[in-house]
Amino acid sequence: MTETELCTLADQAESALSERFLAIDRRARALTERVLCAFQAERVDSACFDSVSGYGYDDRGRETLDRVYARVFECEKALVRHHFVSGTHALAVALFALLRPGDTLLCATGRPYDTLDEVLGDKSENPSSLKAFGIHTRFVDLALGGAIDEQKLFASLNGAKVVYFQRSRGYEDRPTIPVKTLADLFSRIRAAKPEVFIVVDNCYGEFCADHEPSFYGADLCAGSLIKNPGGGMCETGGYLAGSSRAVELCADRLTSPGLGGHVGATLYQNKAMFKGLFYAPHTVAQALKAALFCAKLFETLGYAVSPASDEIREDLIQSVRLRDPDKLIAFCQGIQSKSPVDAYAAPVPAPMPGYADEVIMAAGTFTQGASIELSADAPMREPYTVYLQGALTYESARCAILEAARRTLACGRP
Repeated sequence: MTETELCTLADQAESALSERFLAIDRRARALTERVLCAFQAERVDSACFDSVSGYGYDDRGRETLDRVYARVFECEKALVRHHFVSGTHALAVALFALLRPGDTLLCATGRPYDTLDEVLGDKSENPSSLKAFGIHTRFVDLALGGAIDEQKLFASLNGAKVVYFQRSRGYEDRPTIPVKTLADLFSRIRAAKPEVFIVVDNCYGEFCADHEPSFYGADLCAGSLIKNPGGGMCETGGYLAGSSRAVELCADRLTSPGLGGHVGATLYQNKAMFKGLFYAPHTVAQALKAALFCAKLFETLGYAVSPASDEIREDLIQSVRLRDPDKLIAFCQGIQSKSPVDAYAAPVPAPMPGYADEVIMAAGTFTQGASIELSADAPMREPYTVYLQGALTYESARCAILEAARRTLACGRP
């Protein structure tokens, strides 16, 4: 395929997506209004950007940010901290906070993302895992097509203390779980087992739908600030948002019983966390447009993609099934070569902590590992599916996706 032909296909793909792009922009406007209302209701001012040291008592900015998040996520309480080192850390804090020896964790969306394997401990002998503390884990495999197997889920509820949902696909070939599907399930779980905690791994899903799972009754939504809600401004951190009883248990686990969310020096990170939340609806919209463009272009080139360009999507992740390790490497190297940072580097597969297979990762990002910025990664295993996510600007993502297409095509047709 010539360069002219590829550019023509890209223009046609973009034109075909114009109505979808408008719908994304409309949602971003509505969600931005919600964020602005939360800032105004909590009287955010420049004093909130100040910091305290030492124990971090009486940090007005930290306390205000928690309340702003609770308003945006339409729930009772939130815990937003730069002390969370990743989304996995936030999830681990949540699970260890809610579960006690002898309790059972029920994973309703199959096996969670790879980095939770060591947390659960069912695949390892990690002495710090849930299993090592006598906490049991059961899995409800997804039904054919990747939907939640509701019959098996409700048959497995007895004895469960926490029911865990992962919205996004991780490295699995299955669709994102729609928020409205979760809303229905939450209502039915509450009716059957009102004492159960409902926990949602919300990573990659924030601001992709009209409401978050916490609006529909999740006890905890957990995520990373170097993903969607950080808006590309946060350099570290995570959040937990949901019911007061769950968030307070998590605060005690993060710091210490009796101290909870009342301590923790913010070390001048408040401004970035406020600013990131302000940017988040717009930045997520940029990333959603980039994912749609990637889907449409690679569909046109003959590759299987998920979600398809005409499907409703509720997270940032776009997968392209390349079926060839050389194409997988070429795709990632194309993304890296058009990144603003480390564009000269050529990513190659390598072992990574928390993953069973070698992983290739293109991440020319301002913040290390920030998947709200454009990145592409994949485990080196069949069917050699690459996972693209993020974009601070649609325009820069478009350039990178085009280069990924060029290099993939150079390895041969589908």
